[in-house]
Amino acid sequence: MARGQSRRSFLKAASSAAALSAVRPFATLAQAAQAAAPELREFDYKDVRLTGGPLKEQYDHIHAHYLGLDNDRLLKVYRQHAGLPAPGRDMGGWYDPDGFVPGHSLGQYISGLARIGRCTGDPACHQKARELVEGFGAAFEANSNPFAGPNSEKVWPAYVMDKHIIGLLDAYQLSGFEPARGLLPRMIAGALPFVSPVSRDRIGKKDPPYDETYVLPENLFTVHRVTGEQRFHELAVRYLLDKEYFDPLAAGEDVLPSKHAYSHAIALSSAARAYFELGDPKYRAAIVNAWRFLDAQRYASGGFGPDEQFVTPGKGALFESLARTKDHFETPCGSYASMKLARYLLRATGDARYGDGLERVVYNALLAVKNPDSDGGYPYYSTYGVHAVKEFYPHKWPCCSGTLVQGVADYVLNVYFQSANAVYVNLFVPSEVMWARNGSTVKLVQETTYPAGDFTTLSVQTAAPATFSLGMRVPGWLGDSAEIRINGVKQHAAALPGTFALLTRTWRNGDRVEMHLPQSFHTESIDESHPKTVARLRGPVLYAELDSTGEFVPFYRVQNESYNLYQQQT
Repeated sequence: MARGQSRRSFLKAASSAAALSAVRPFATLAQAAQAAAPELREFDYKDVRLTGGPLKEQYDHIHAHYLGLDNDRLLKVYRQHAGLPAPGRDMGGWYDPDGFVPGHSLGQYISGLARIGRCTGDPACHQKARELVEGFGAAFEANSNPFAGPNSEKVWPAYVMDKHIIGLLDAYQLSGFEPARGLLPRMIAGALPFVSPVSRDRIGKKDPPYDETYVLPENLFTVHRVTGEQRFHELAVRYLLDKEYFDPLAAGEDVLPSKHAYSHAIALSSAARAYFELGDPKYRAAIVNAWRFLDAQRYASGGFGPDEQFVTPGKGALFESLARTKDHFETPCGSYASMKLARYLLRATGDARYGDGLERVVYNALLAVKNPDSDGGYPYYSTYGVHAVKEFYPHKWPCCSGTLVQGVADYVLNVYFQSANAVYVNLFVPSEVMWARNGSTVKLVQETTYPAGDFTTLSVQTAAPATFSLGMRVPGWLGDSAEIRINGVKQHAAALPGTFALLTRTWRNGDRVEMHLPQSFHTESIDESHPKTVARLRGPVLYAELDSTGEFVPFYRVQNESYNLYQQQT
């Protein structure tokens, strides 16, 4: 079933598959196979290109949408705060001078545009990023204040500063705009007087302290590398939330319950970056354990955090949330945090199982959000209760408007990874990746109709024979070892679910790799206290039952229809 299936046939297929998937011991086998896995690296945005499929459909839409935002409107609140001429219509919502956090997402819009420009080569993206940096810089220089209103400088200064940092970093590193590099230290110096001098934890959704200093280290480490100024390295270390968060996580203590979900999920990227920068294994242990604790928090979509708070596992809290709230997952923000953490874990461990989690949140969360409108209407929460519909957040330009463009722009980073002698295929997406091998350029072209279809094909394009390993992720949800063929010949390499199947050979131009990924229907309970309240999935893809027809369709294909994700299993 690619797009829809009747309730009766769906339940029959899911029931027969559930028994098999419930008893497969692949996790233990996968752990053994991954014990000596190497650390991996991401490809550059420019090295990967999406060529088709549902991810590219959304990518292209987001590309056009953010490119179409009016520069004067985006810069107006900054110009007003600086006493400069400020043409353009008011933005409204969170973004305006009297809004919740004035100008909060400008840096993220710049970042997303720079990332898309780097990938696609679209000069309009780079030009827009540069113009927005110039406009922001002019307003900052006029009053030495990088904020756009009282709330952003008094309530959320660290939060907003972090967005400014990533916007300037990406404008410099990805769009090649040198003035952004020079502006970085001055902007940070202007923001720091408003920011707590020490890292402070956030208590729940609304209780003080409210600001999120503990998300700063990830990008501050990069500022140090870009500027060469040691003070930024020291600042990054100062803001690591060790005592309250990373130390207990590293020791195996689950401190997630009751914490604000997104801010603590995104803070794990700072722990991951600290591992790579400082070499301290406690940060690696912290993110590995945090992912394990997150798994107990997740809905079938891969989302977490009803009402933006982590729940206490084992108490039936996810089930209870279905009727209590419509705000089940802060989706663009939470997806962005999950995808980044999964990539860091793939890099740190080489363990393919993190690719499974990344795949699930890509297809069932970020890809599944409603597309934004032309005037500040953006997706925020996903709703997993009965008779649900996909809605915009009630206020224009919320925080998720920033993470939406960054997350979608990062799709290309999720598809392939590399090590010294290998390239790894993590997602099965129509795409291309290029890299240099022994002085020659190698291109890998992936063709597939996945997740609707069950096959993917990869073709090697190289001017000269090249020896390397090709690692194919074998999903953990697969019922058995994957079938892989090279040039039509079945391979006998280990291809256990939850691992990368390594194919090592001297590759020649035109070599083809075919992988069969039979996706069966299966069910997943809401939590251990309610095993009969289940969601339906096919492979990694979550299916929704439409109220209007009773038909099951991929959740990411639902638009304006009323739907149900969980049903009672008899």
